[in-house]
Amino acid sequence: MYIQRRYDKVPTTPEEWLHHANEYLRLWNFPHCIGAMDGKHVMLQAPVHSGSDYFNYKDFFSIVMLALVDANYCFTYVSVGCQGRLSDGAVFANSALKDFLNNNTLNLPLATPLPGRTLPVPYFIVADDAFPLQPTIMKLYPGLHEKGSEKRVYNYRHCRCRRVVENVFGIVSVVFRVLRKPMLLEPDRAQKVVLACVHLHNFLRQSKSSRGTYTPSGTFDQEDPNTGQLIPGQWRVEGIPSGTLLRLKKTPKKSSDIAKIVRNELCAYLNSPEGSVSWQNKM
Repeated sequence: MYIQRRYDKVPTTPEEWLHHANEYLRLWNFPHCIGAMDGKHVMLQAPVHSGSDYFNYKDFFSIVMLALVDANYCFTYVSVGCQGRLSDGAVFANSALKDFLNNNTLNLPLATPLPGRTLPVPYFIVADDAFPLQPTIMKLYPGLHEKGSEKRVYNYRHCRCRRVVENVFGIVSVVFRVLRKPMLLEPDRAQKVVLACVHLHNFLRQSKSSRGTYTPSGTFDQEDPNTGQLIPGQWRVEGIPSGTLLRLKKTPKKSSDIAKIVRNELCAYLNSPEGSVSWQNKM
């Protein structure tokens, strides 16, 4: 039986969650978002007597790091330790975060209509195709969409919001060089190293005295304020070494009808005068 370790700083009251949602709205123009979620494979040497348990779809040994981050590039929840062979669905299914969402124990604010709309929309996490579409987990519309179409606008706005978690993983992998190559450690010790990196990242981001040196201006992705064009952060320019924090495998999943209704309502709002940004139809 494998062991998972957690970093858990999720809010405990609706008021705290509202603060997170307001930050996503203020910084990324995305309403009702309480966090961006992603998962990565952390490469290991072959664990002793593990057989193929930790051997993943990319043909190397790993443990999986599942993370939720806030709008200011800090971790709020991390689970690390799932065996690399497990599917992306199994990684999320074995996380405490999934239980929190399904059991309604996060004390999220009540669903409310978006400005100018009437349908109540729940507060949710943004994620990519490695996760299921649920009323509390929003992901992209599948397929390609014509430029300027409503679904393309939604996908652009969604990706813009979810870029936060990509940047967090990027800076962590660039700064903490232990993540740049296979860890010569057994899974239990590797988990502790990963969580140490998580704690250090949050400490450095939240400390006024160190934030400017740890993540100076230009570290994270930026946008041209007039066109919305992406200006790559320095971590992208430097590049992530191959084999560092690889993505979970994306597989199709059946979505609930309620989740589709919520996504359609978000799509309609983001294309309305109340929810649009001036450059979105150019992307």
